Amino acid sequence: MSEEATGIRWGGCTHTGRFRKNNEDAFLALTVSAQEVRYLGKTGKASLTEEDFVFAVSDGMGGAKAGEFASKIAVDRITKLFPRSFLSSAQGFQRNFEDLIPELFDQIHSEITWLGILYEDCRGMGATLSLCWVTPGWVYFGHLGDSRIYYLPAGGGMQQVTHDHTHAGWLRRSGKIGEREERTHPTGHQLNQVLGGGVKNIETQVGAIGYEPGDRFLLCTDGLVAGHWDRGLEEYLRGADFDDPKLADKLVETAVRVSGRDNTTAVLFEPGNGG
Repeated sequence: MSEEATGIRWGGCTHTGRFRKNNEDAFLALTVSAQEVRYLGKTGKASLTEEDFVFAVSDGMGGAKAGEFASKIAVDRITKLFPRSFLSSAQGFQRNFEDLIPELFDQIHSEITWLGILYEDCRGMGATLSLCWVTPGWVYFGHLGDSRIYYLPAGGGMQQVTHDHTHAGWLRRSGKIGEREERTHPTGHQLNQVLGGGVKNIETQVGAIGYEPGDRFLLCTDGLVAGHWDRGLEEYLRGADFDDPKLADKLVETAVRVSGRDNTTAVLFEPGNGG
């Protein structure tokens, strides 16, 4: 990548929705280096030359406020556990994303499960998690649940790179149903992979995307998907002004206005530009 193409721009927003009393969604934006980990603001731009970036969204589930607790555990533990693994890698232990990301998910899964066993109010709580680790030239991702990561190449169509861990999601990936049928399918919200939630063994989806300047990414919870068709998300992502401080807010507010039945969260980022 050329010197002028080593920056990153981002924006994030979460909303309770029109009918829920509390927000069980959470999102995270931070930088990681061999020296420190640092939280980022809701919007911003920075250089990718000396630090890596981590973005994540999580959607909690459970009675009372257990879902809110679960999603906050998920993003909080990323802040504590990811830098530890990153530093091991930086110090020459040859850790790669295919080892580091599943280990991170396993540790969060164990903690949420254990808290659900220890405390009755947390029984059965769980959380989705979709995470992107951004380095110069590459985005590594990990995923469980039905939150999503979308990738829009500058010169191509948008791709949903994560799998919805539901039977309806499998049917759509298999070509048996379409986007509209998936939304109304009776198994659409029955998760078979999630952090905690009584799931015995998790199988974290892990992948890597080599990006070019102008490529864009979107992480979101299912509340955002409920208010936008994929075509609308692609149009917004392609035309988005990443210098707009309301970058993510506008996308979320539209989803809440159209649907609003669920908590709604989006994080958008463009690596390779704007440092």
